[in-house]
Amino acid sequence: MALRNAVAQTAASVRQLVQRFSLALLVAAAAGTMLIGKADTVLLERVRAAALDLVSPLLEAMSRPVATVNDFIATVEDLADLRAENARLREENARLLAWQSVARRLEVENGELRGLLNFKEGPQATFITARVVGDSGSAFVRSMLLNVGRRAGVASGQAVVTGEGLIGRITEVGDSWSRVLLLSDLSFRLPVLVERTRERAILTGDNSPLAKLVMTQSVVGIQVGDRIITSGHGGSFPVGIPVGVVASTTDGIRVRPLGEVTRLEFVRVIDYGITGLVTGPAPPPEVFGPPAPPPAPPGAKPAASPKGR
Repeated sequence: MALRNAVAQTAASVRQLVQRFSLALLVAAAAGTMLIGKADTVLLERVRAAALDLVSPLLEAMSRPVATVNDFIATVEDLADLRAENARLREENARLLAWQSVARRLEVENGELRGLLNFKEGPQATFITARVVGDSGSAFVRSMLLNVGRRAGVASGQAVVTGEGLIGRITEVGDSWSRVLLLSDLSFRLPVLVERTRERAILTGDNSPLAKLVMTQSVVGIQVGDRIITSGHGGSFPVGIPVGVVASTTDGIRVRPLGEVTRLEFVRVIDYGITGLVTGPAPPPEVFGPPAPPPAPPGAKPAASPKGR
């Protein structure tokens, strides 16, 4: 018992001594290590290498349980995410199946009604794919230049679309080129329809990325996110071509076009086979020669030519 007390007292005294002079011991050890390193670098490198050889297996053995726990936690999180995504996909699949049944029923009903009304479809649309070879990005004109023209069947007033929707119409046509007036141009006008509310309006550009709706009968029901489609008025385009989405209703109704014109390389020029109010400018008289004189009434003498005078 006495020996145990003596050992405990000695250990406590040594502990207190080490705690009292720990800072000094650490400083001395650091200084000694620096001196040894200056005196014999080869010896220091050997000692460090030996220490790393001893510590590396210990660190690896200690890191394995941590890595295993981290992998287990990541697996659990992935399983939770997959479960949530699976539930979301099941719900979306059920909703799509419901819409599929509704669409099939409406398709059959639409076919029957068309047969009863003896409805005739419009002319079949034809299109040609063109490459964008230039654009006018000035402050006053928003247009594009295409590498197809009159030889390929392109005519003024035809629609120019991308995979998302309408971006403009043909305004000028040459033999092997054509110019597209974009939706954002200040002079662009298009009769449109709000798809959800069936509200009619006129889409006009102002040389900014967003077009605007004017001449709307009511703006109360129009909301951000409503799709804008062509209304078919004027006979230039058929009904239902996607044009844009309502982006803002605070400072007027602003519409974001569906096509990203700044990154376009290819577009489609579509001929719907209809002729409406939107036509190109009349060609100059010198293209076809001077106009023919009106026919003379019966019995009248022919007019003298200038050479006979």
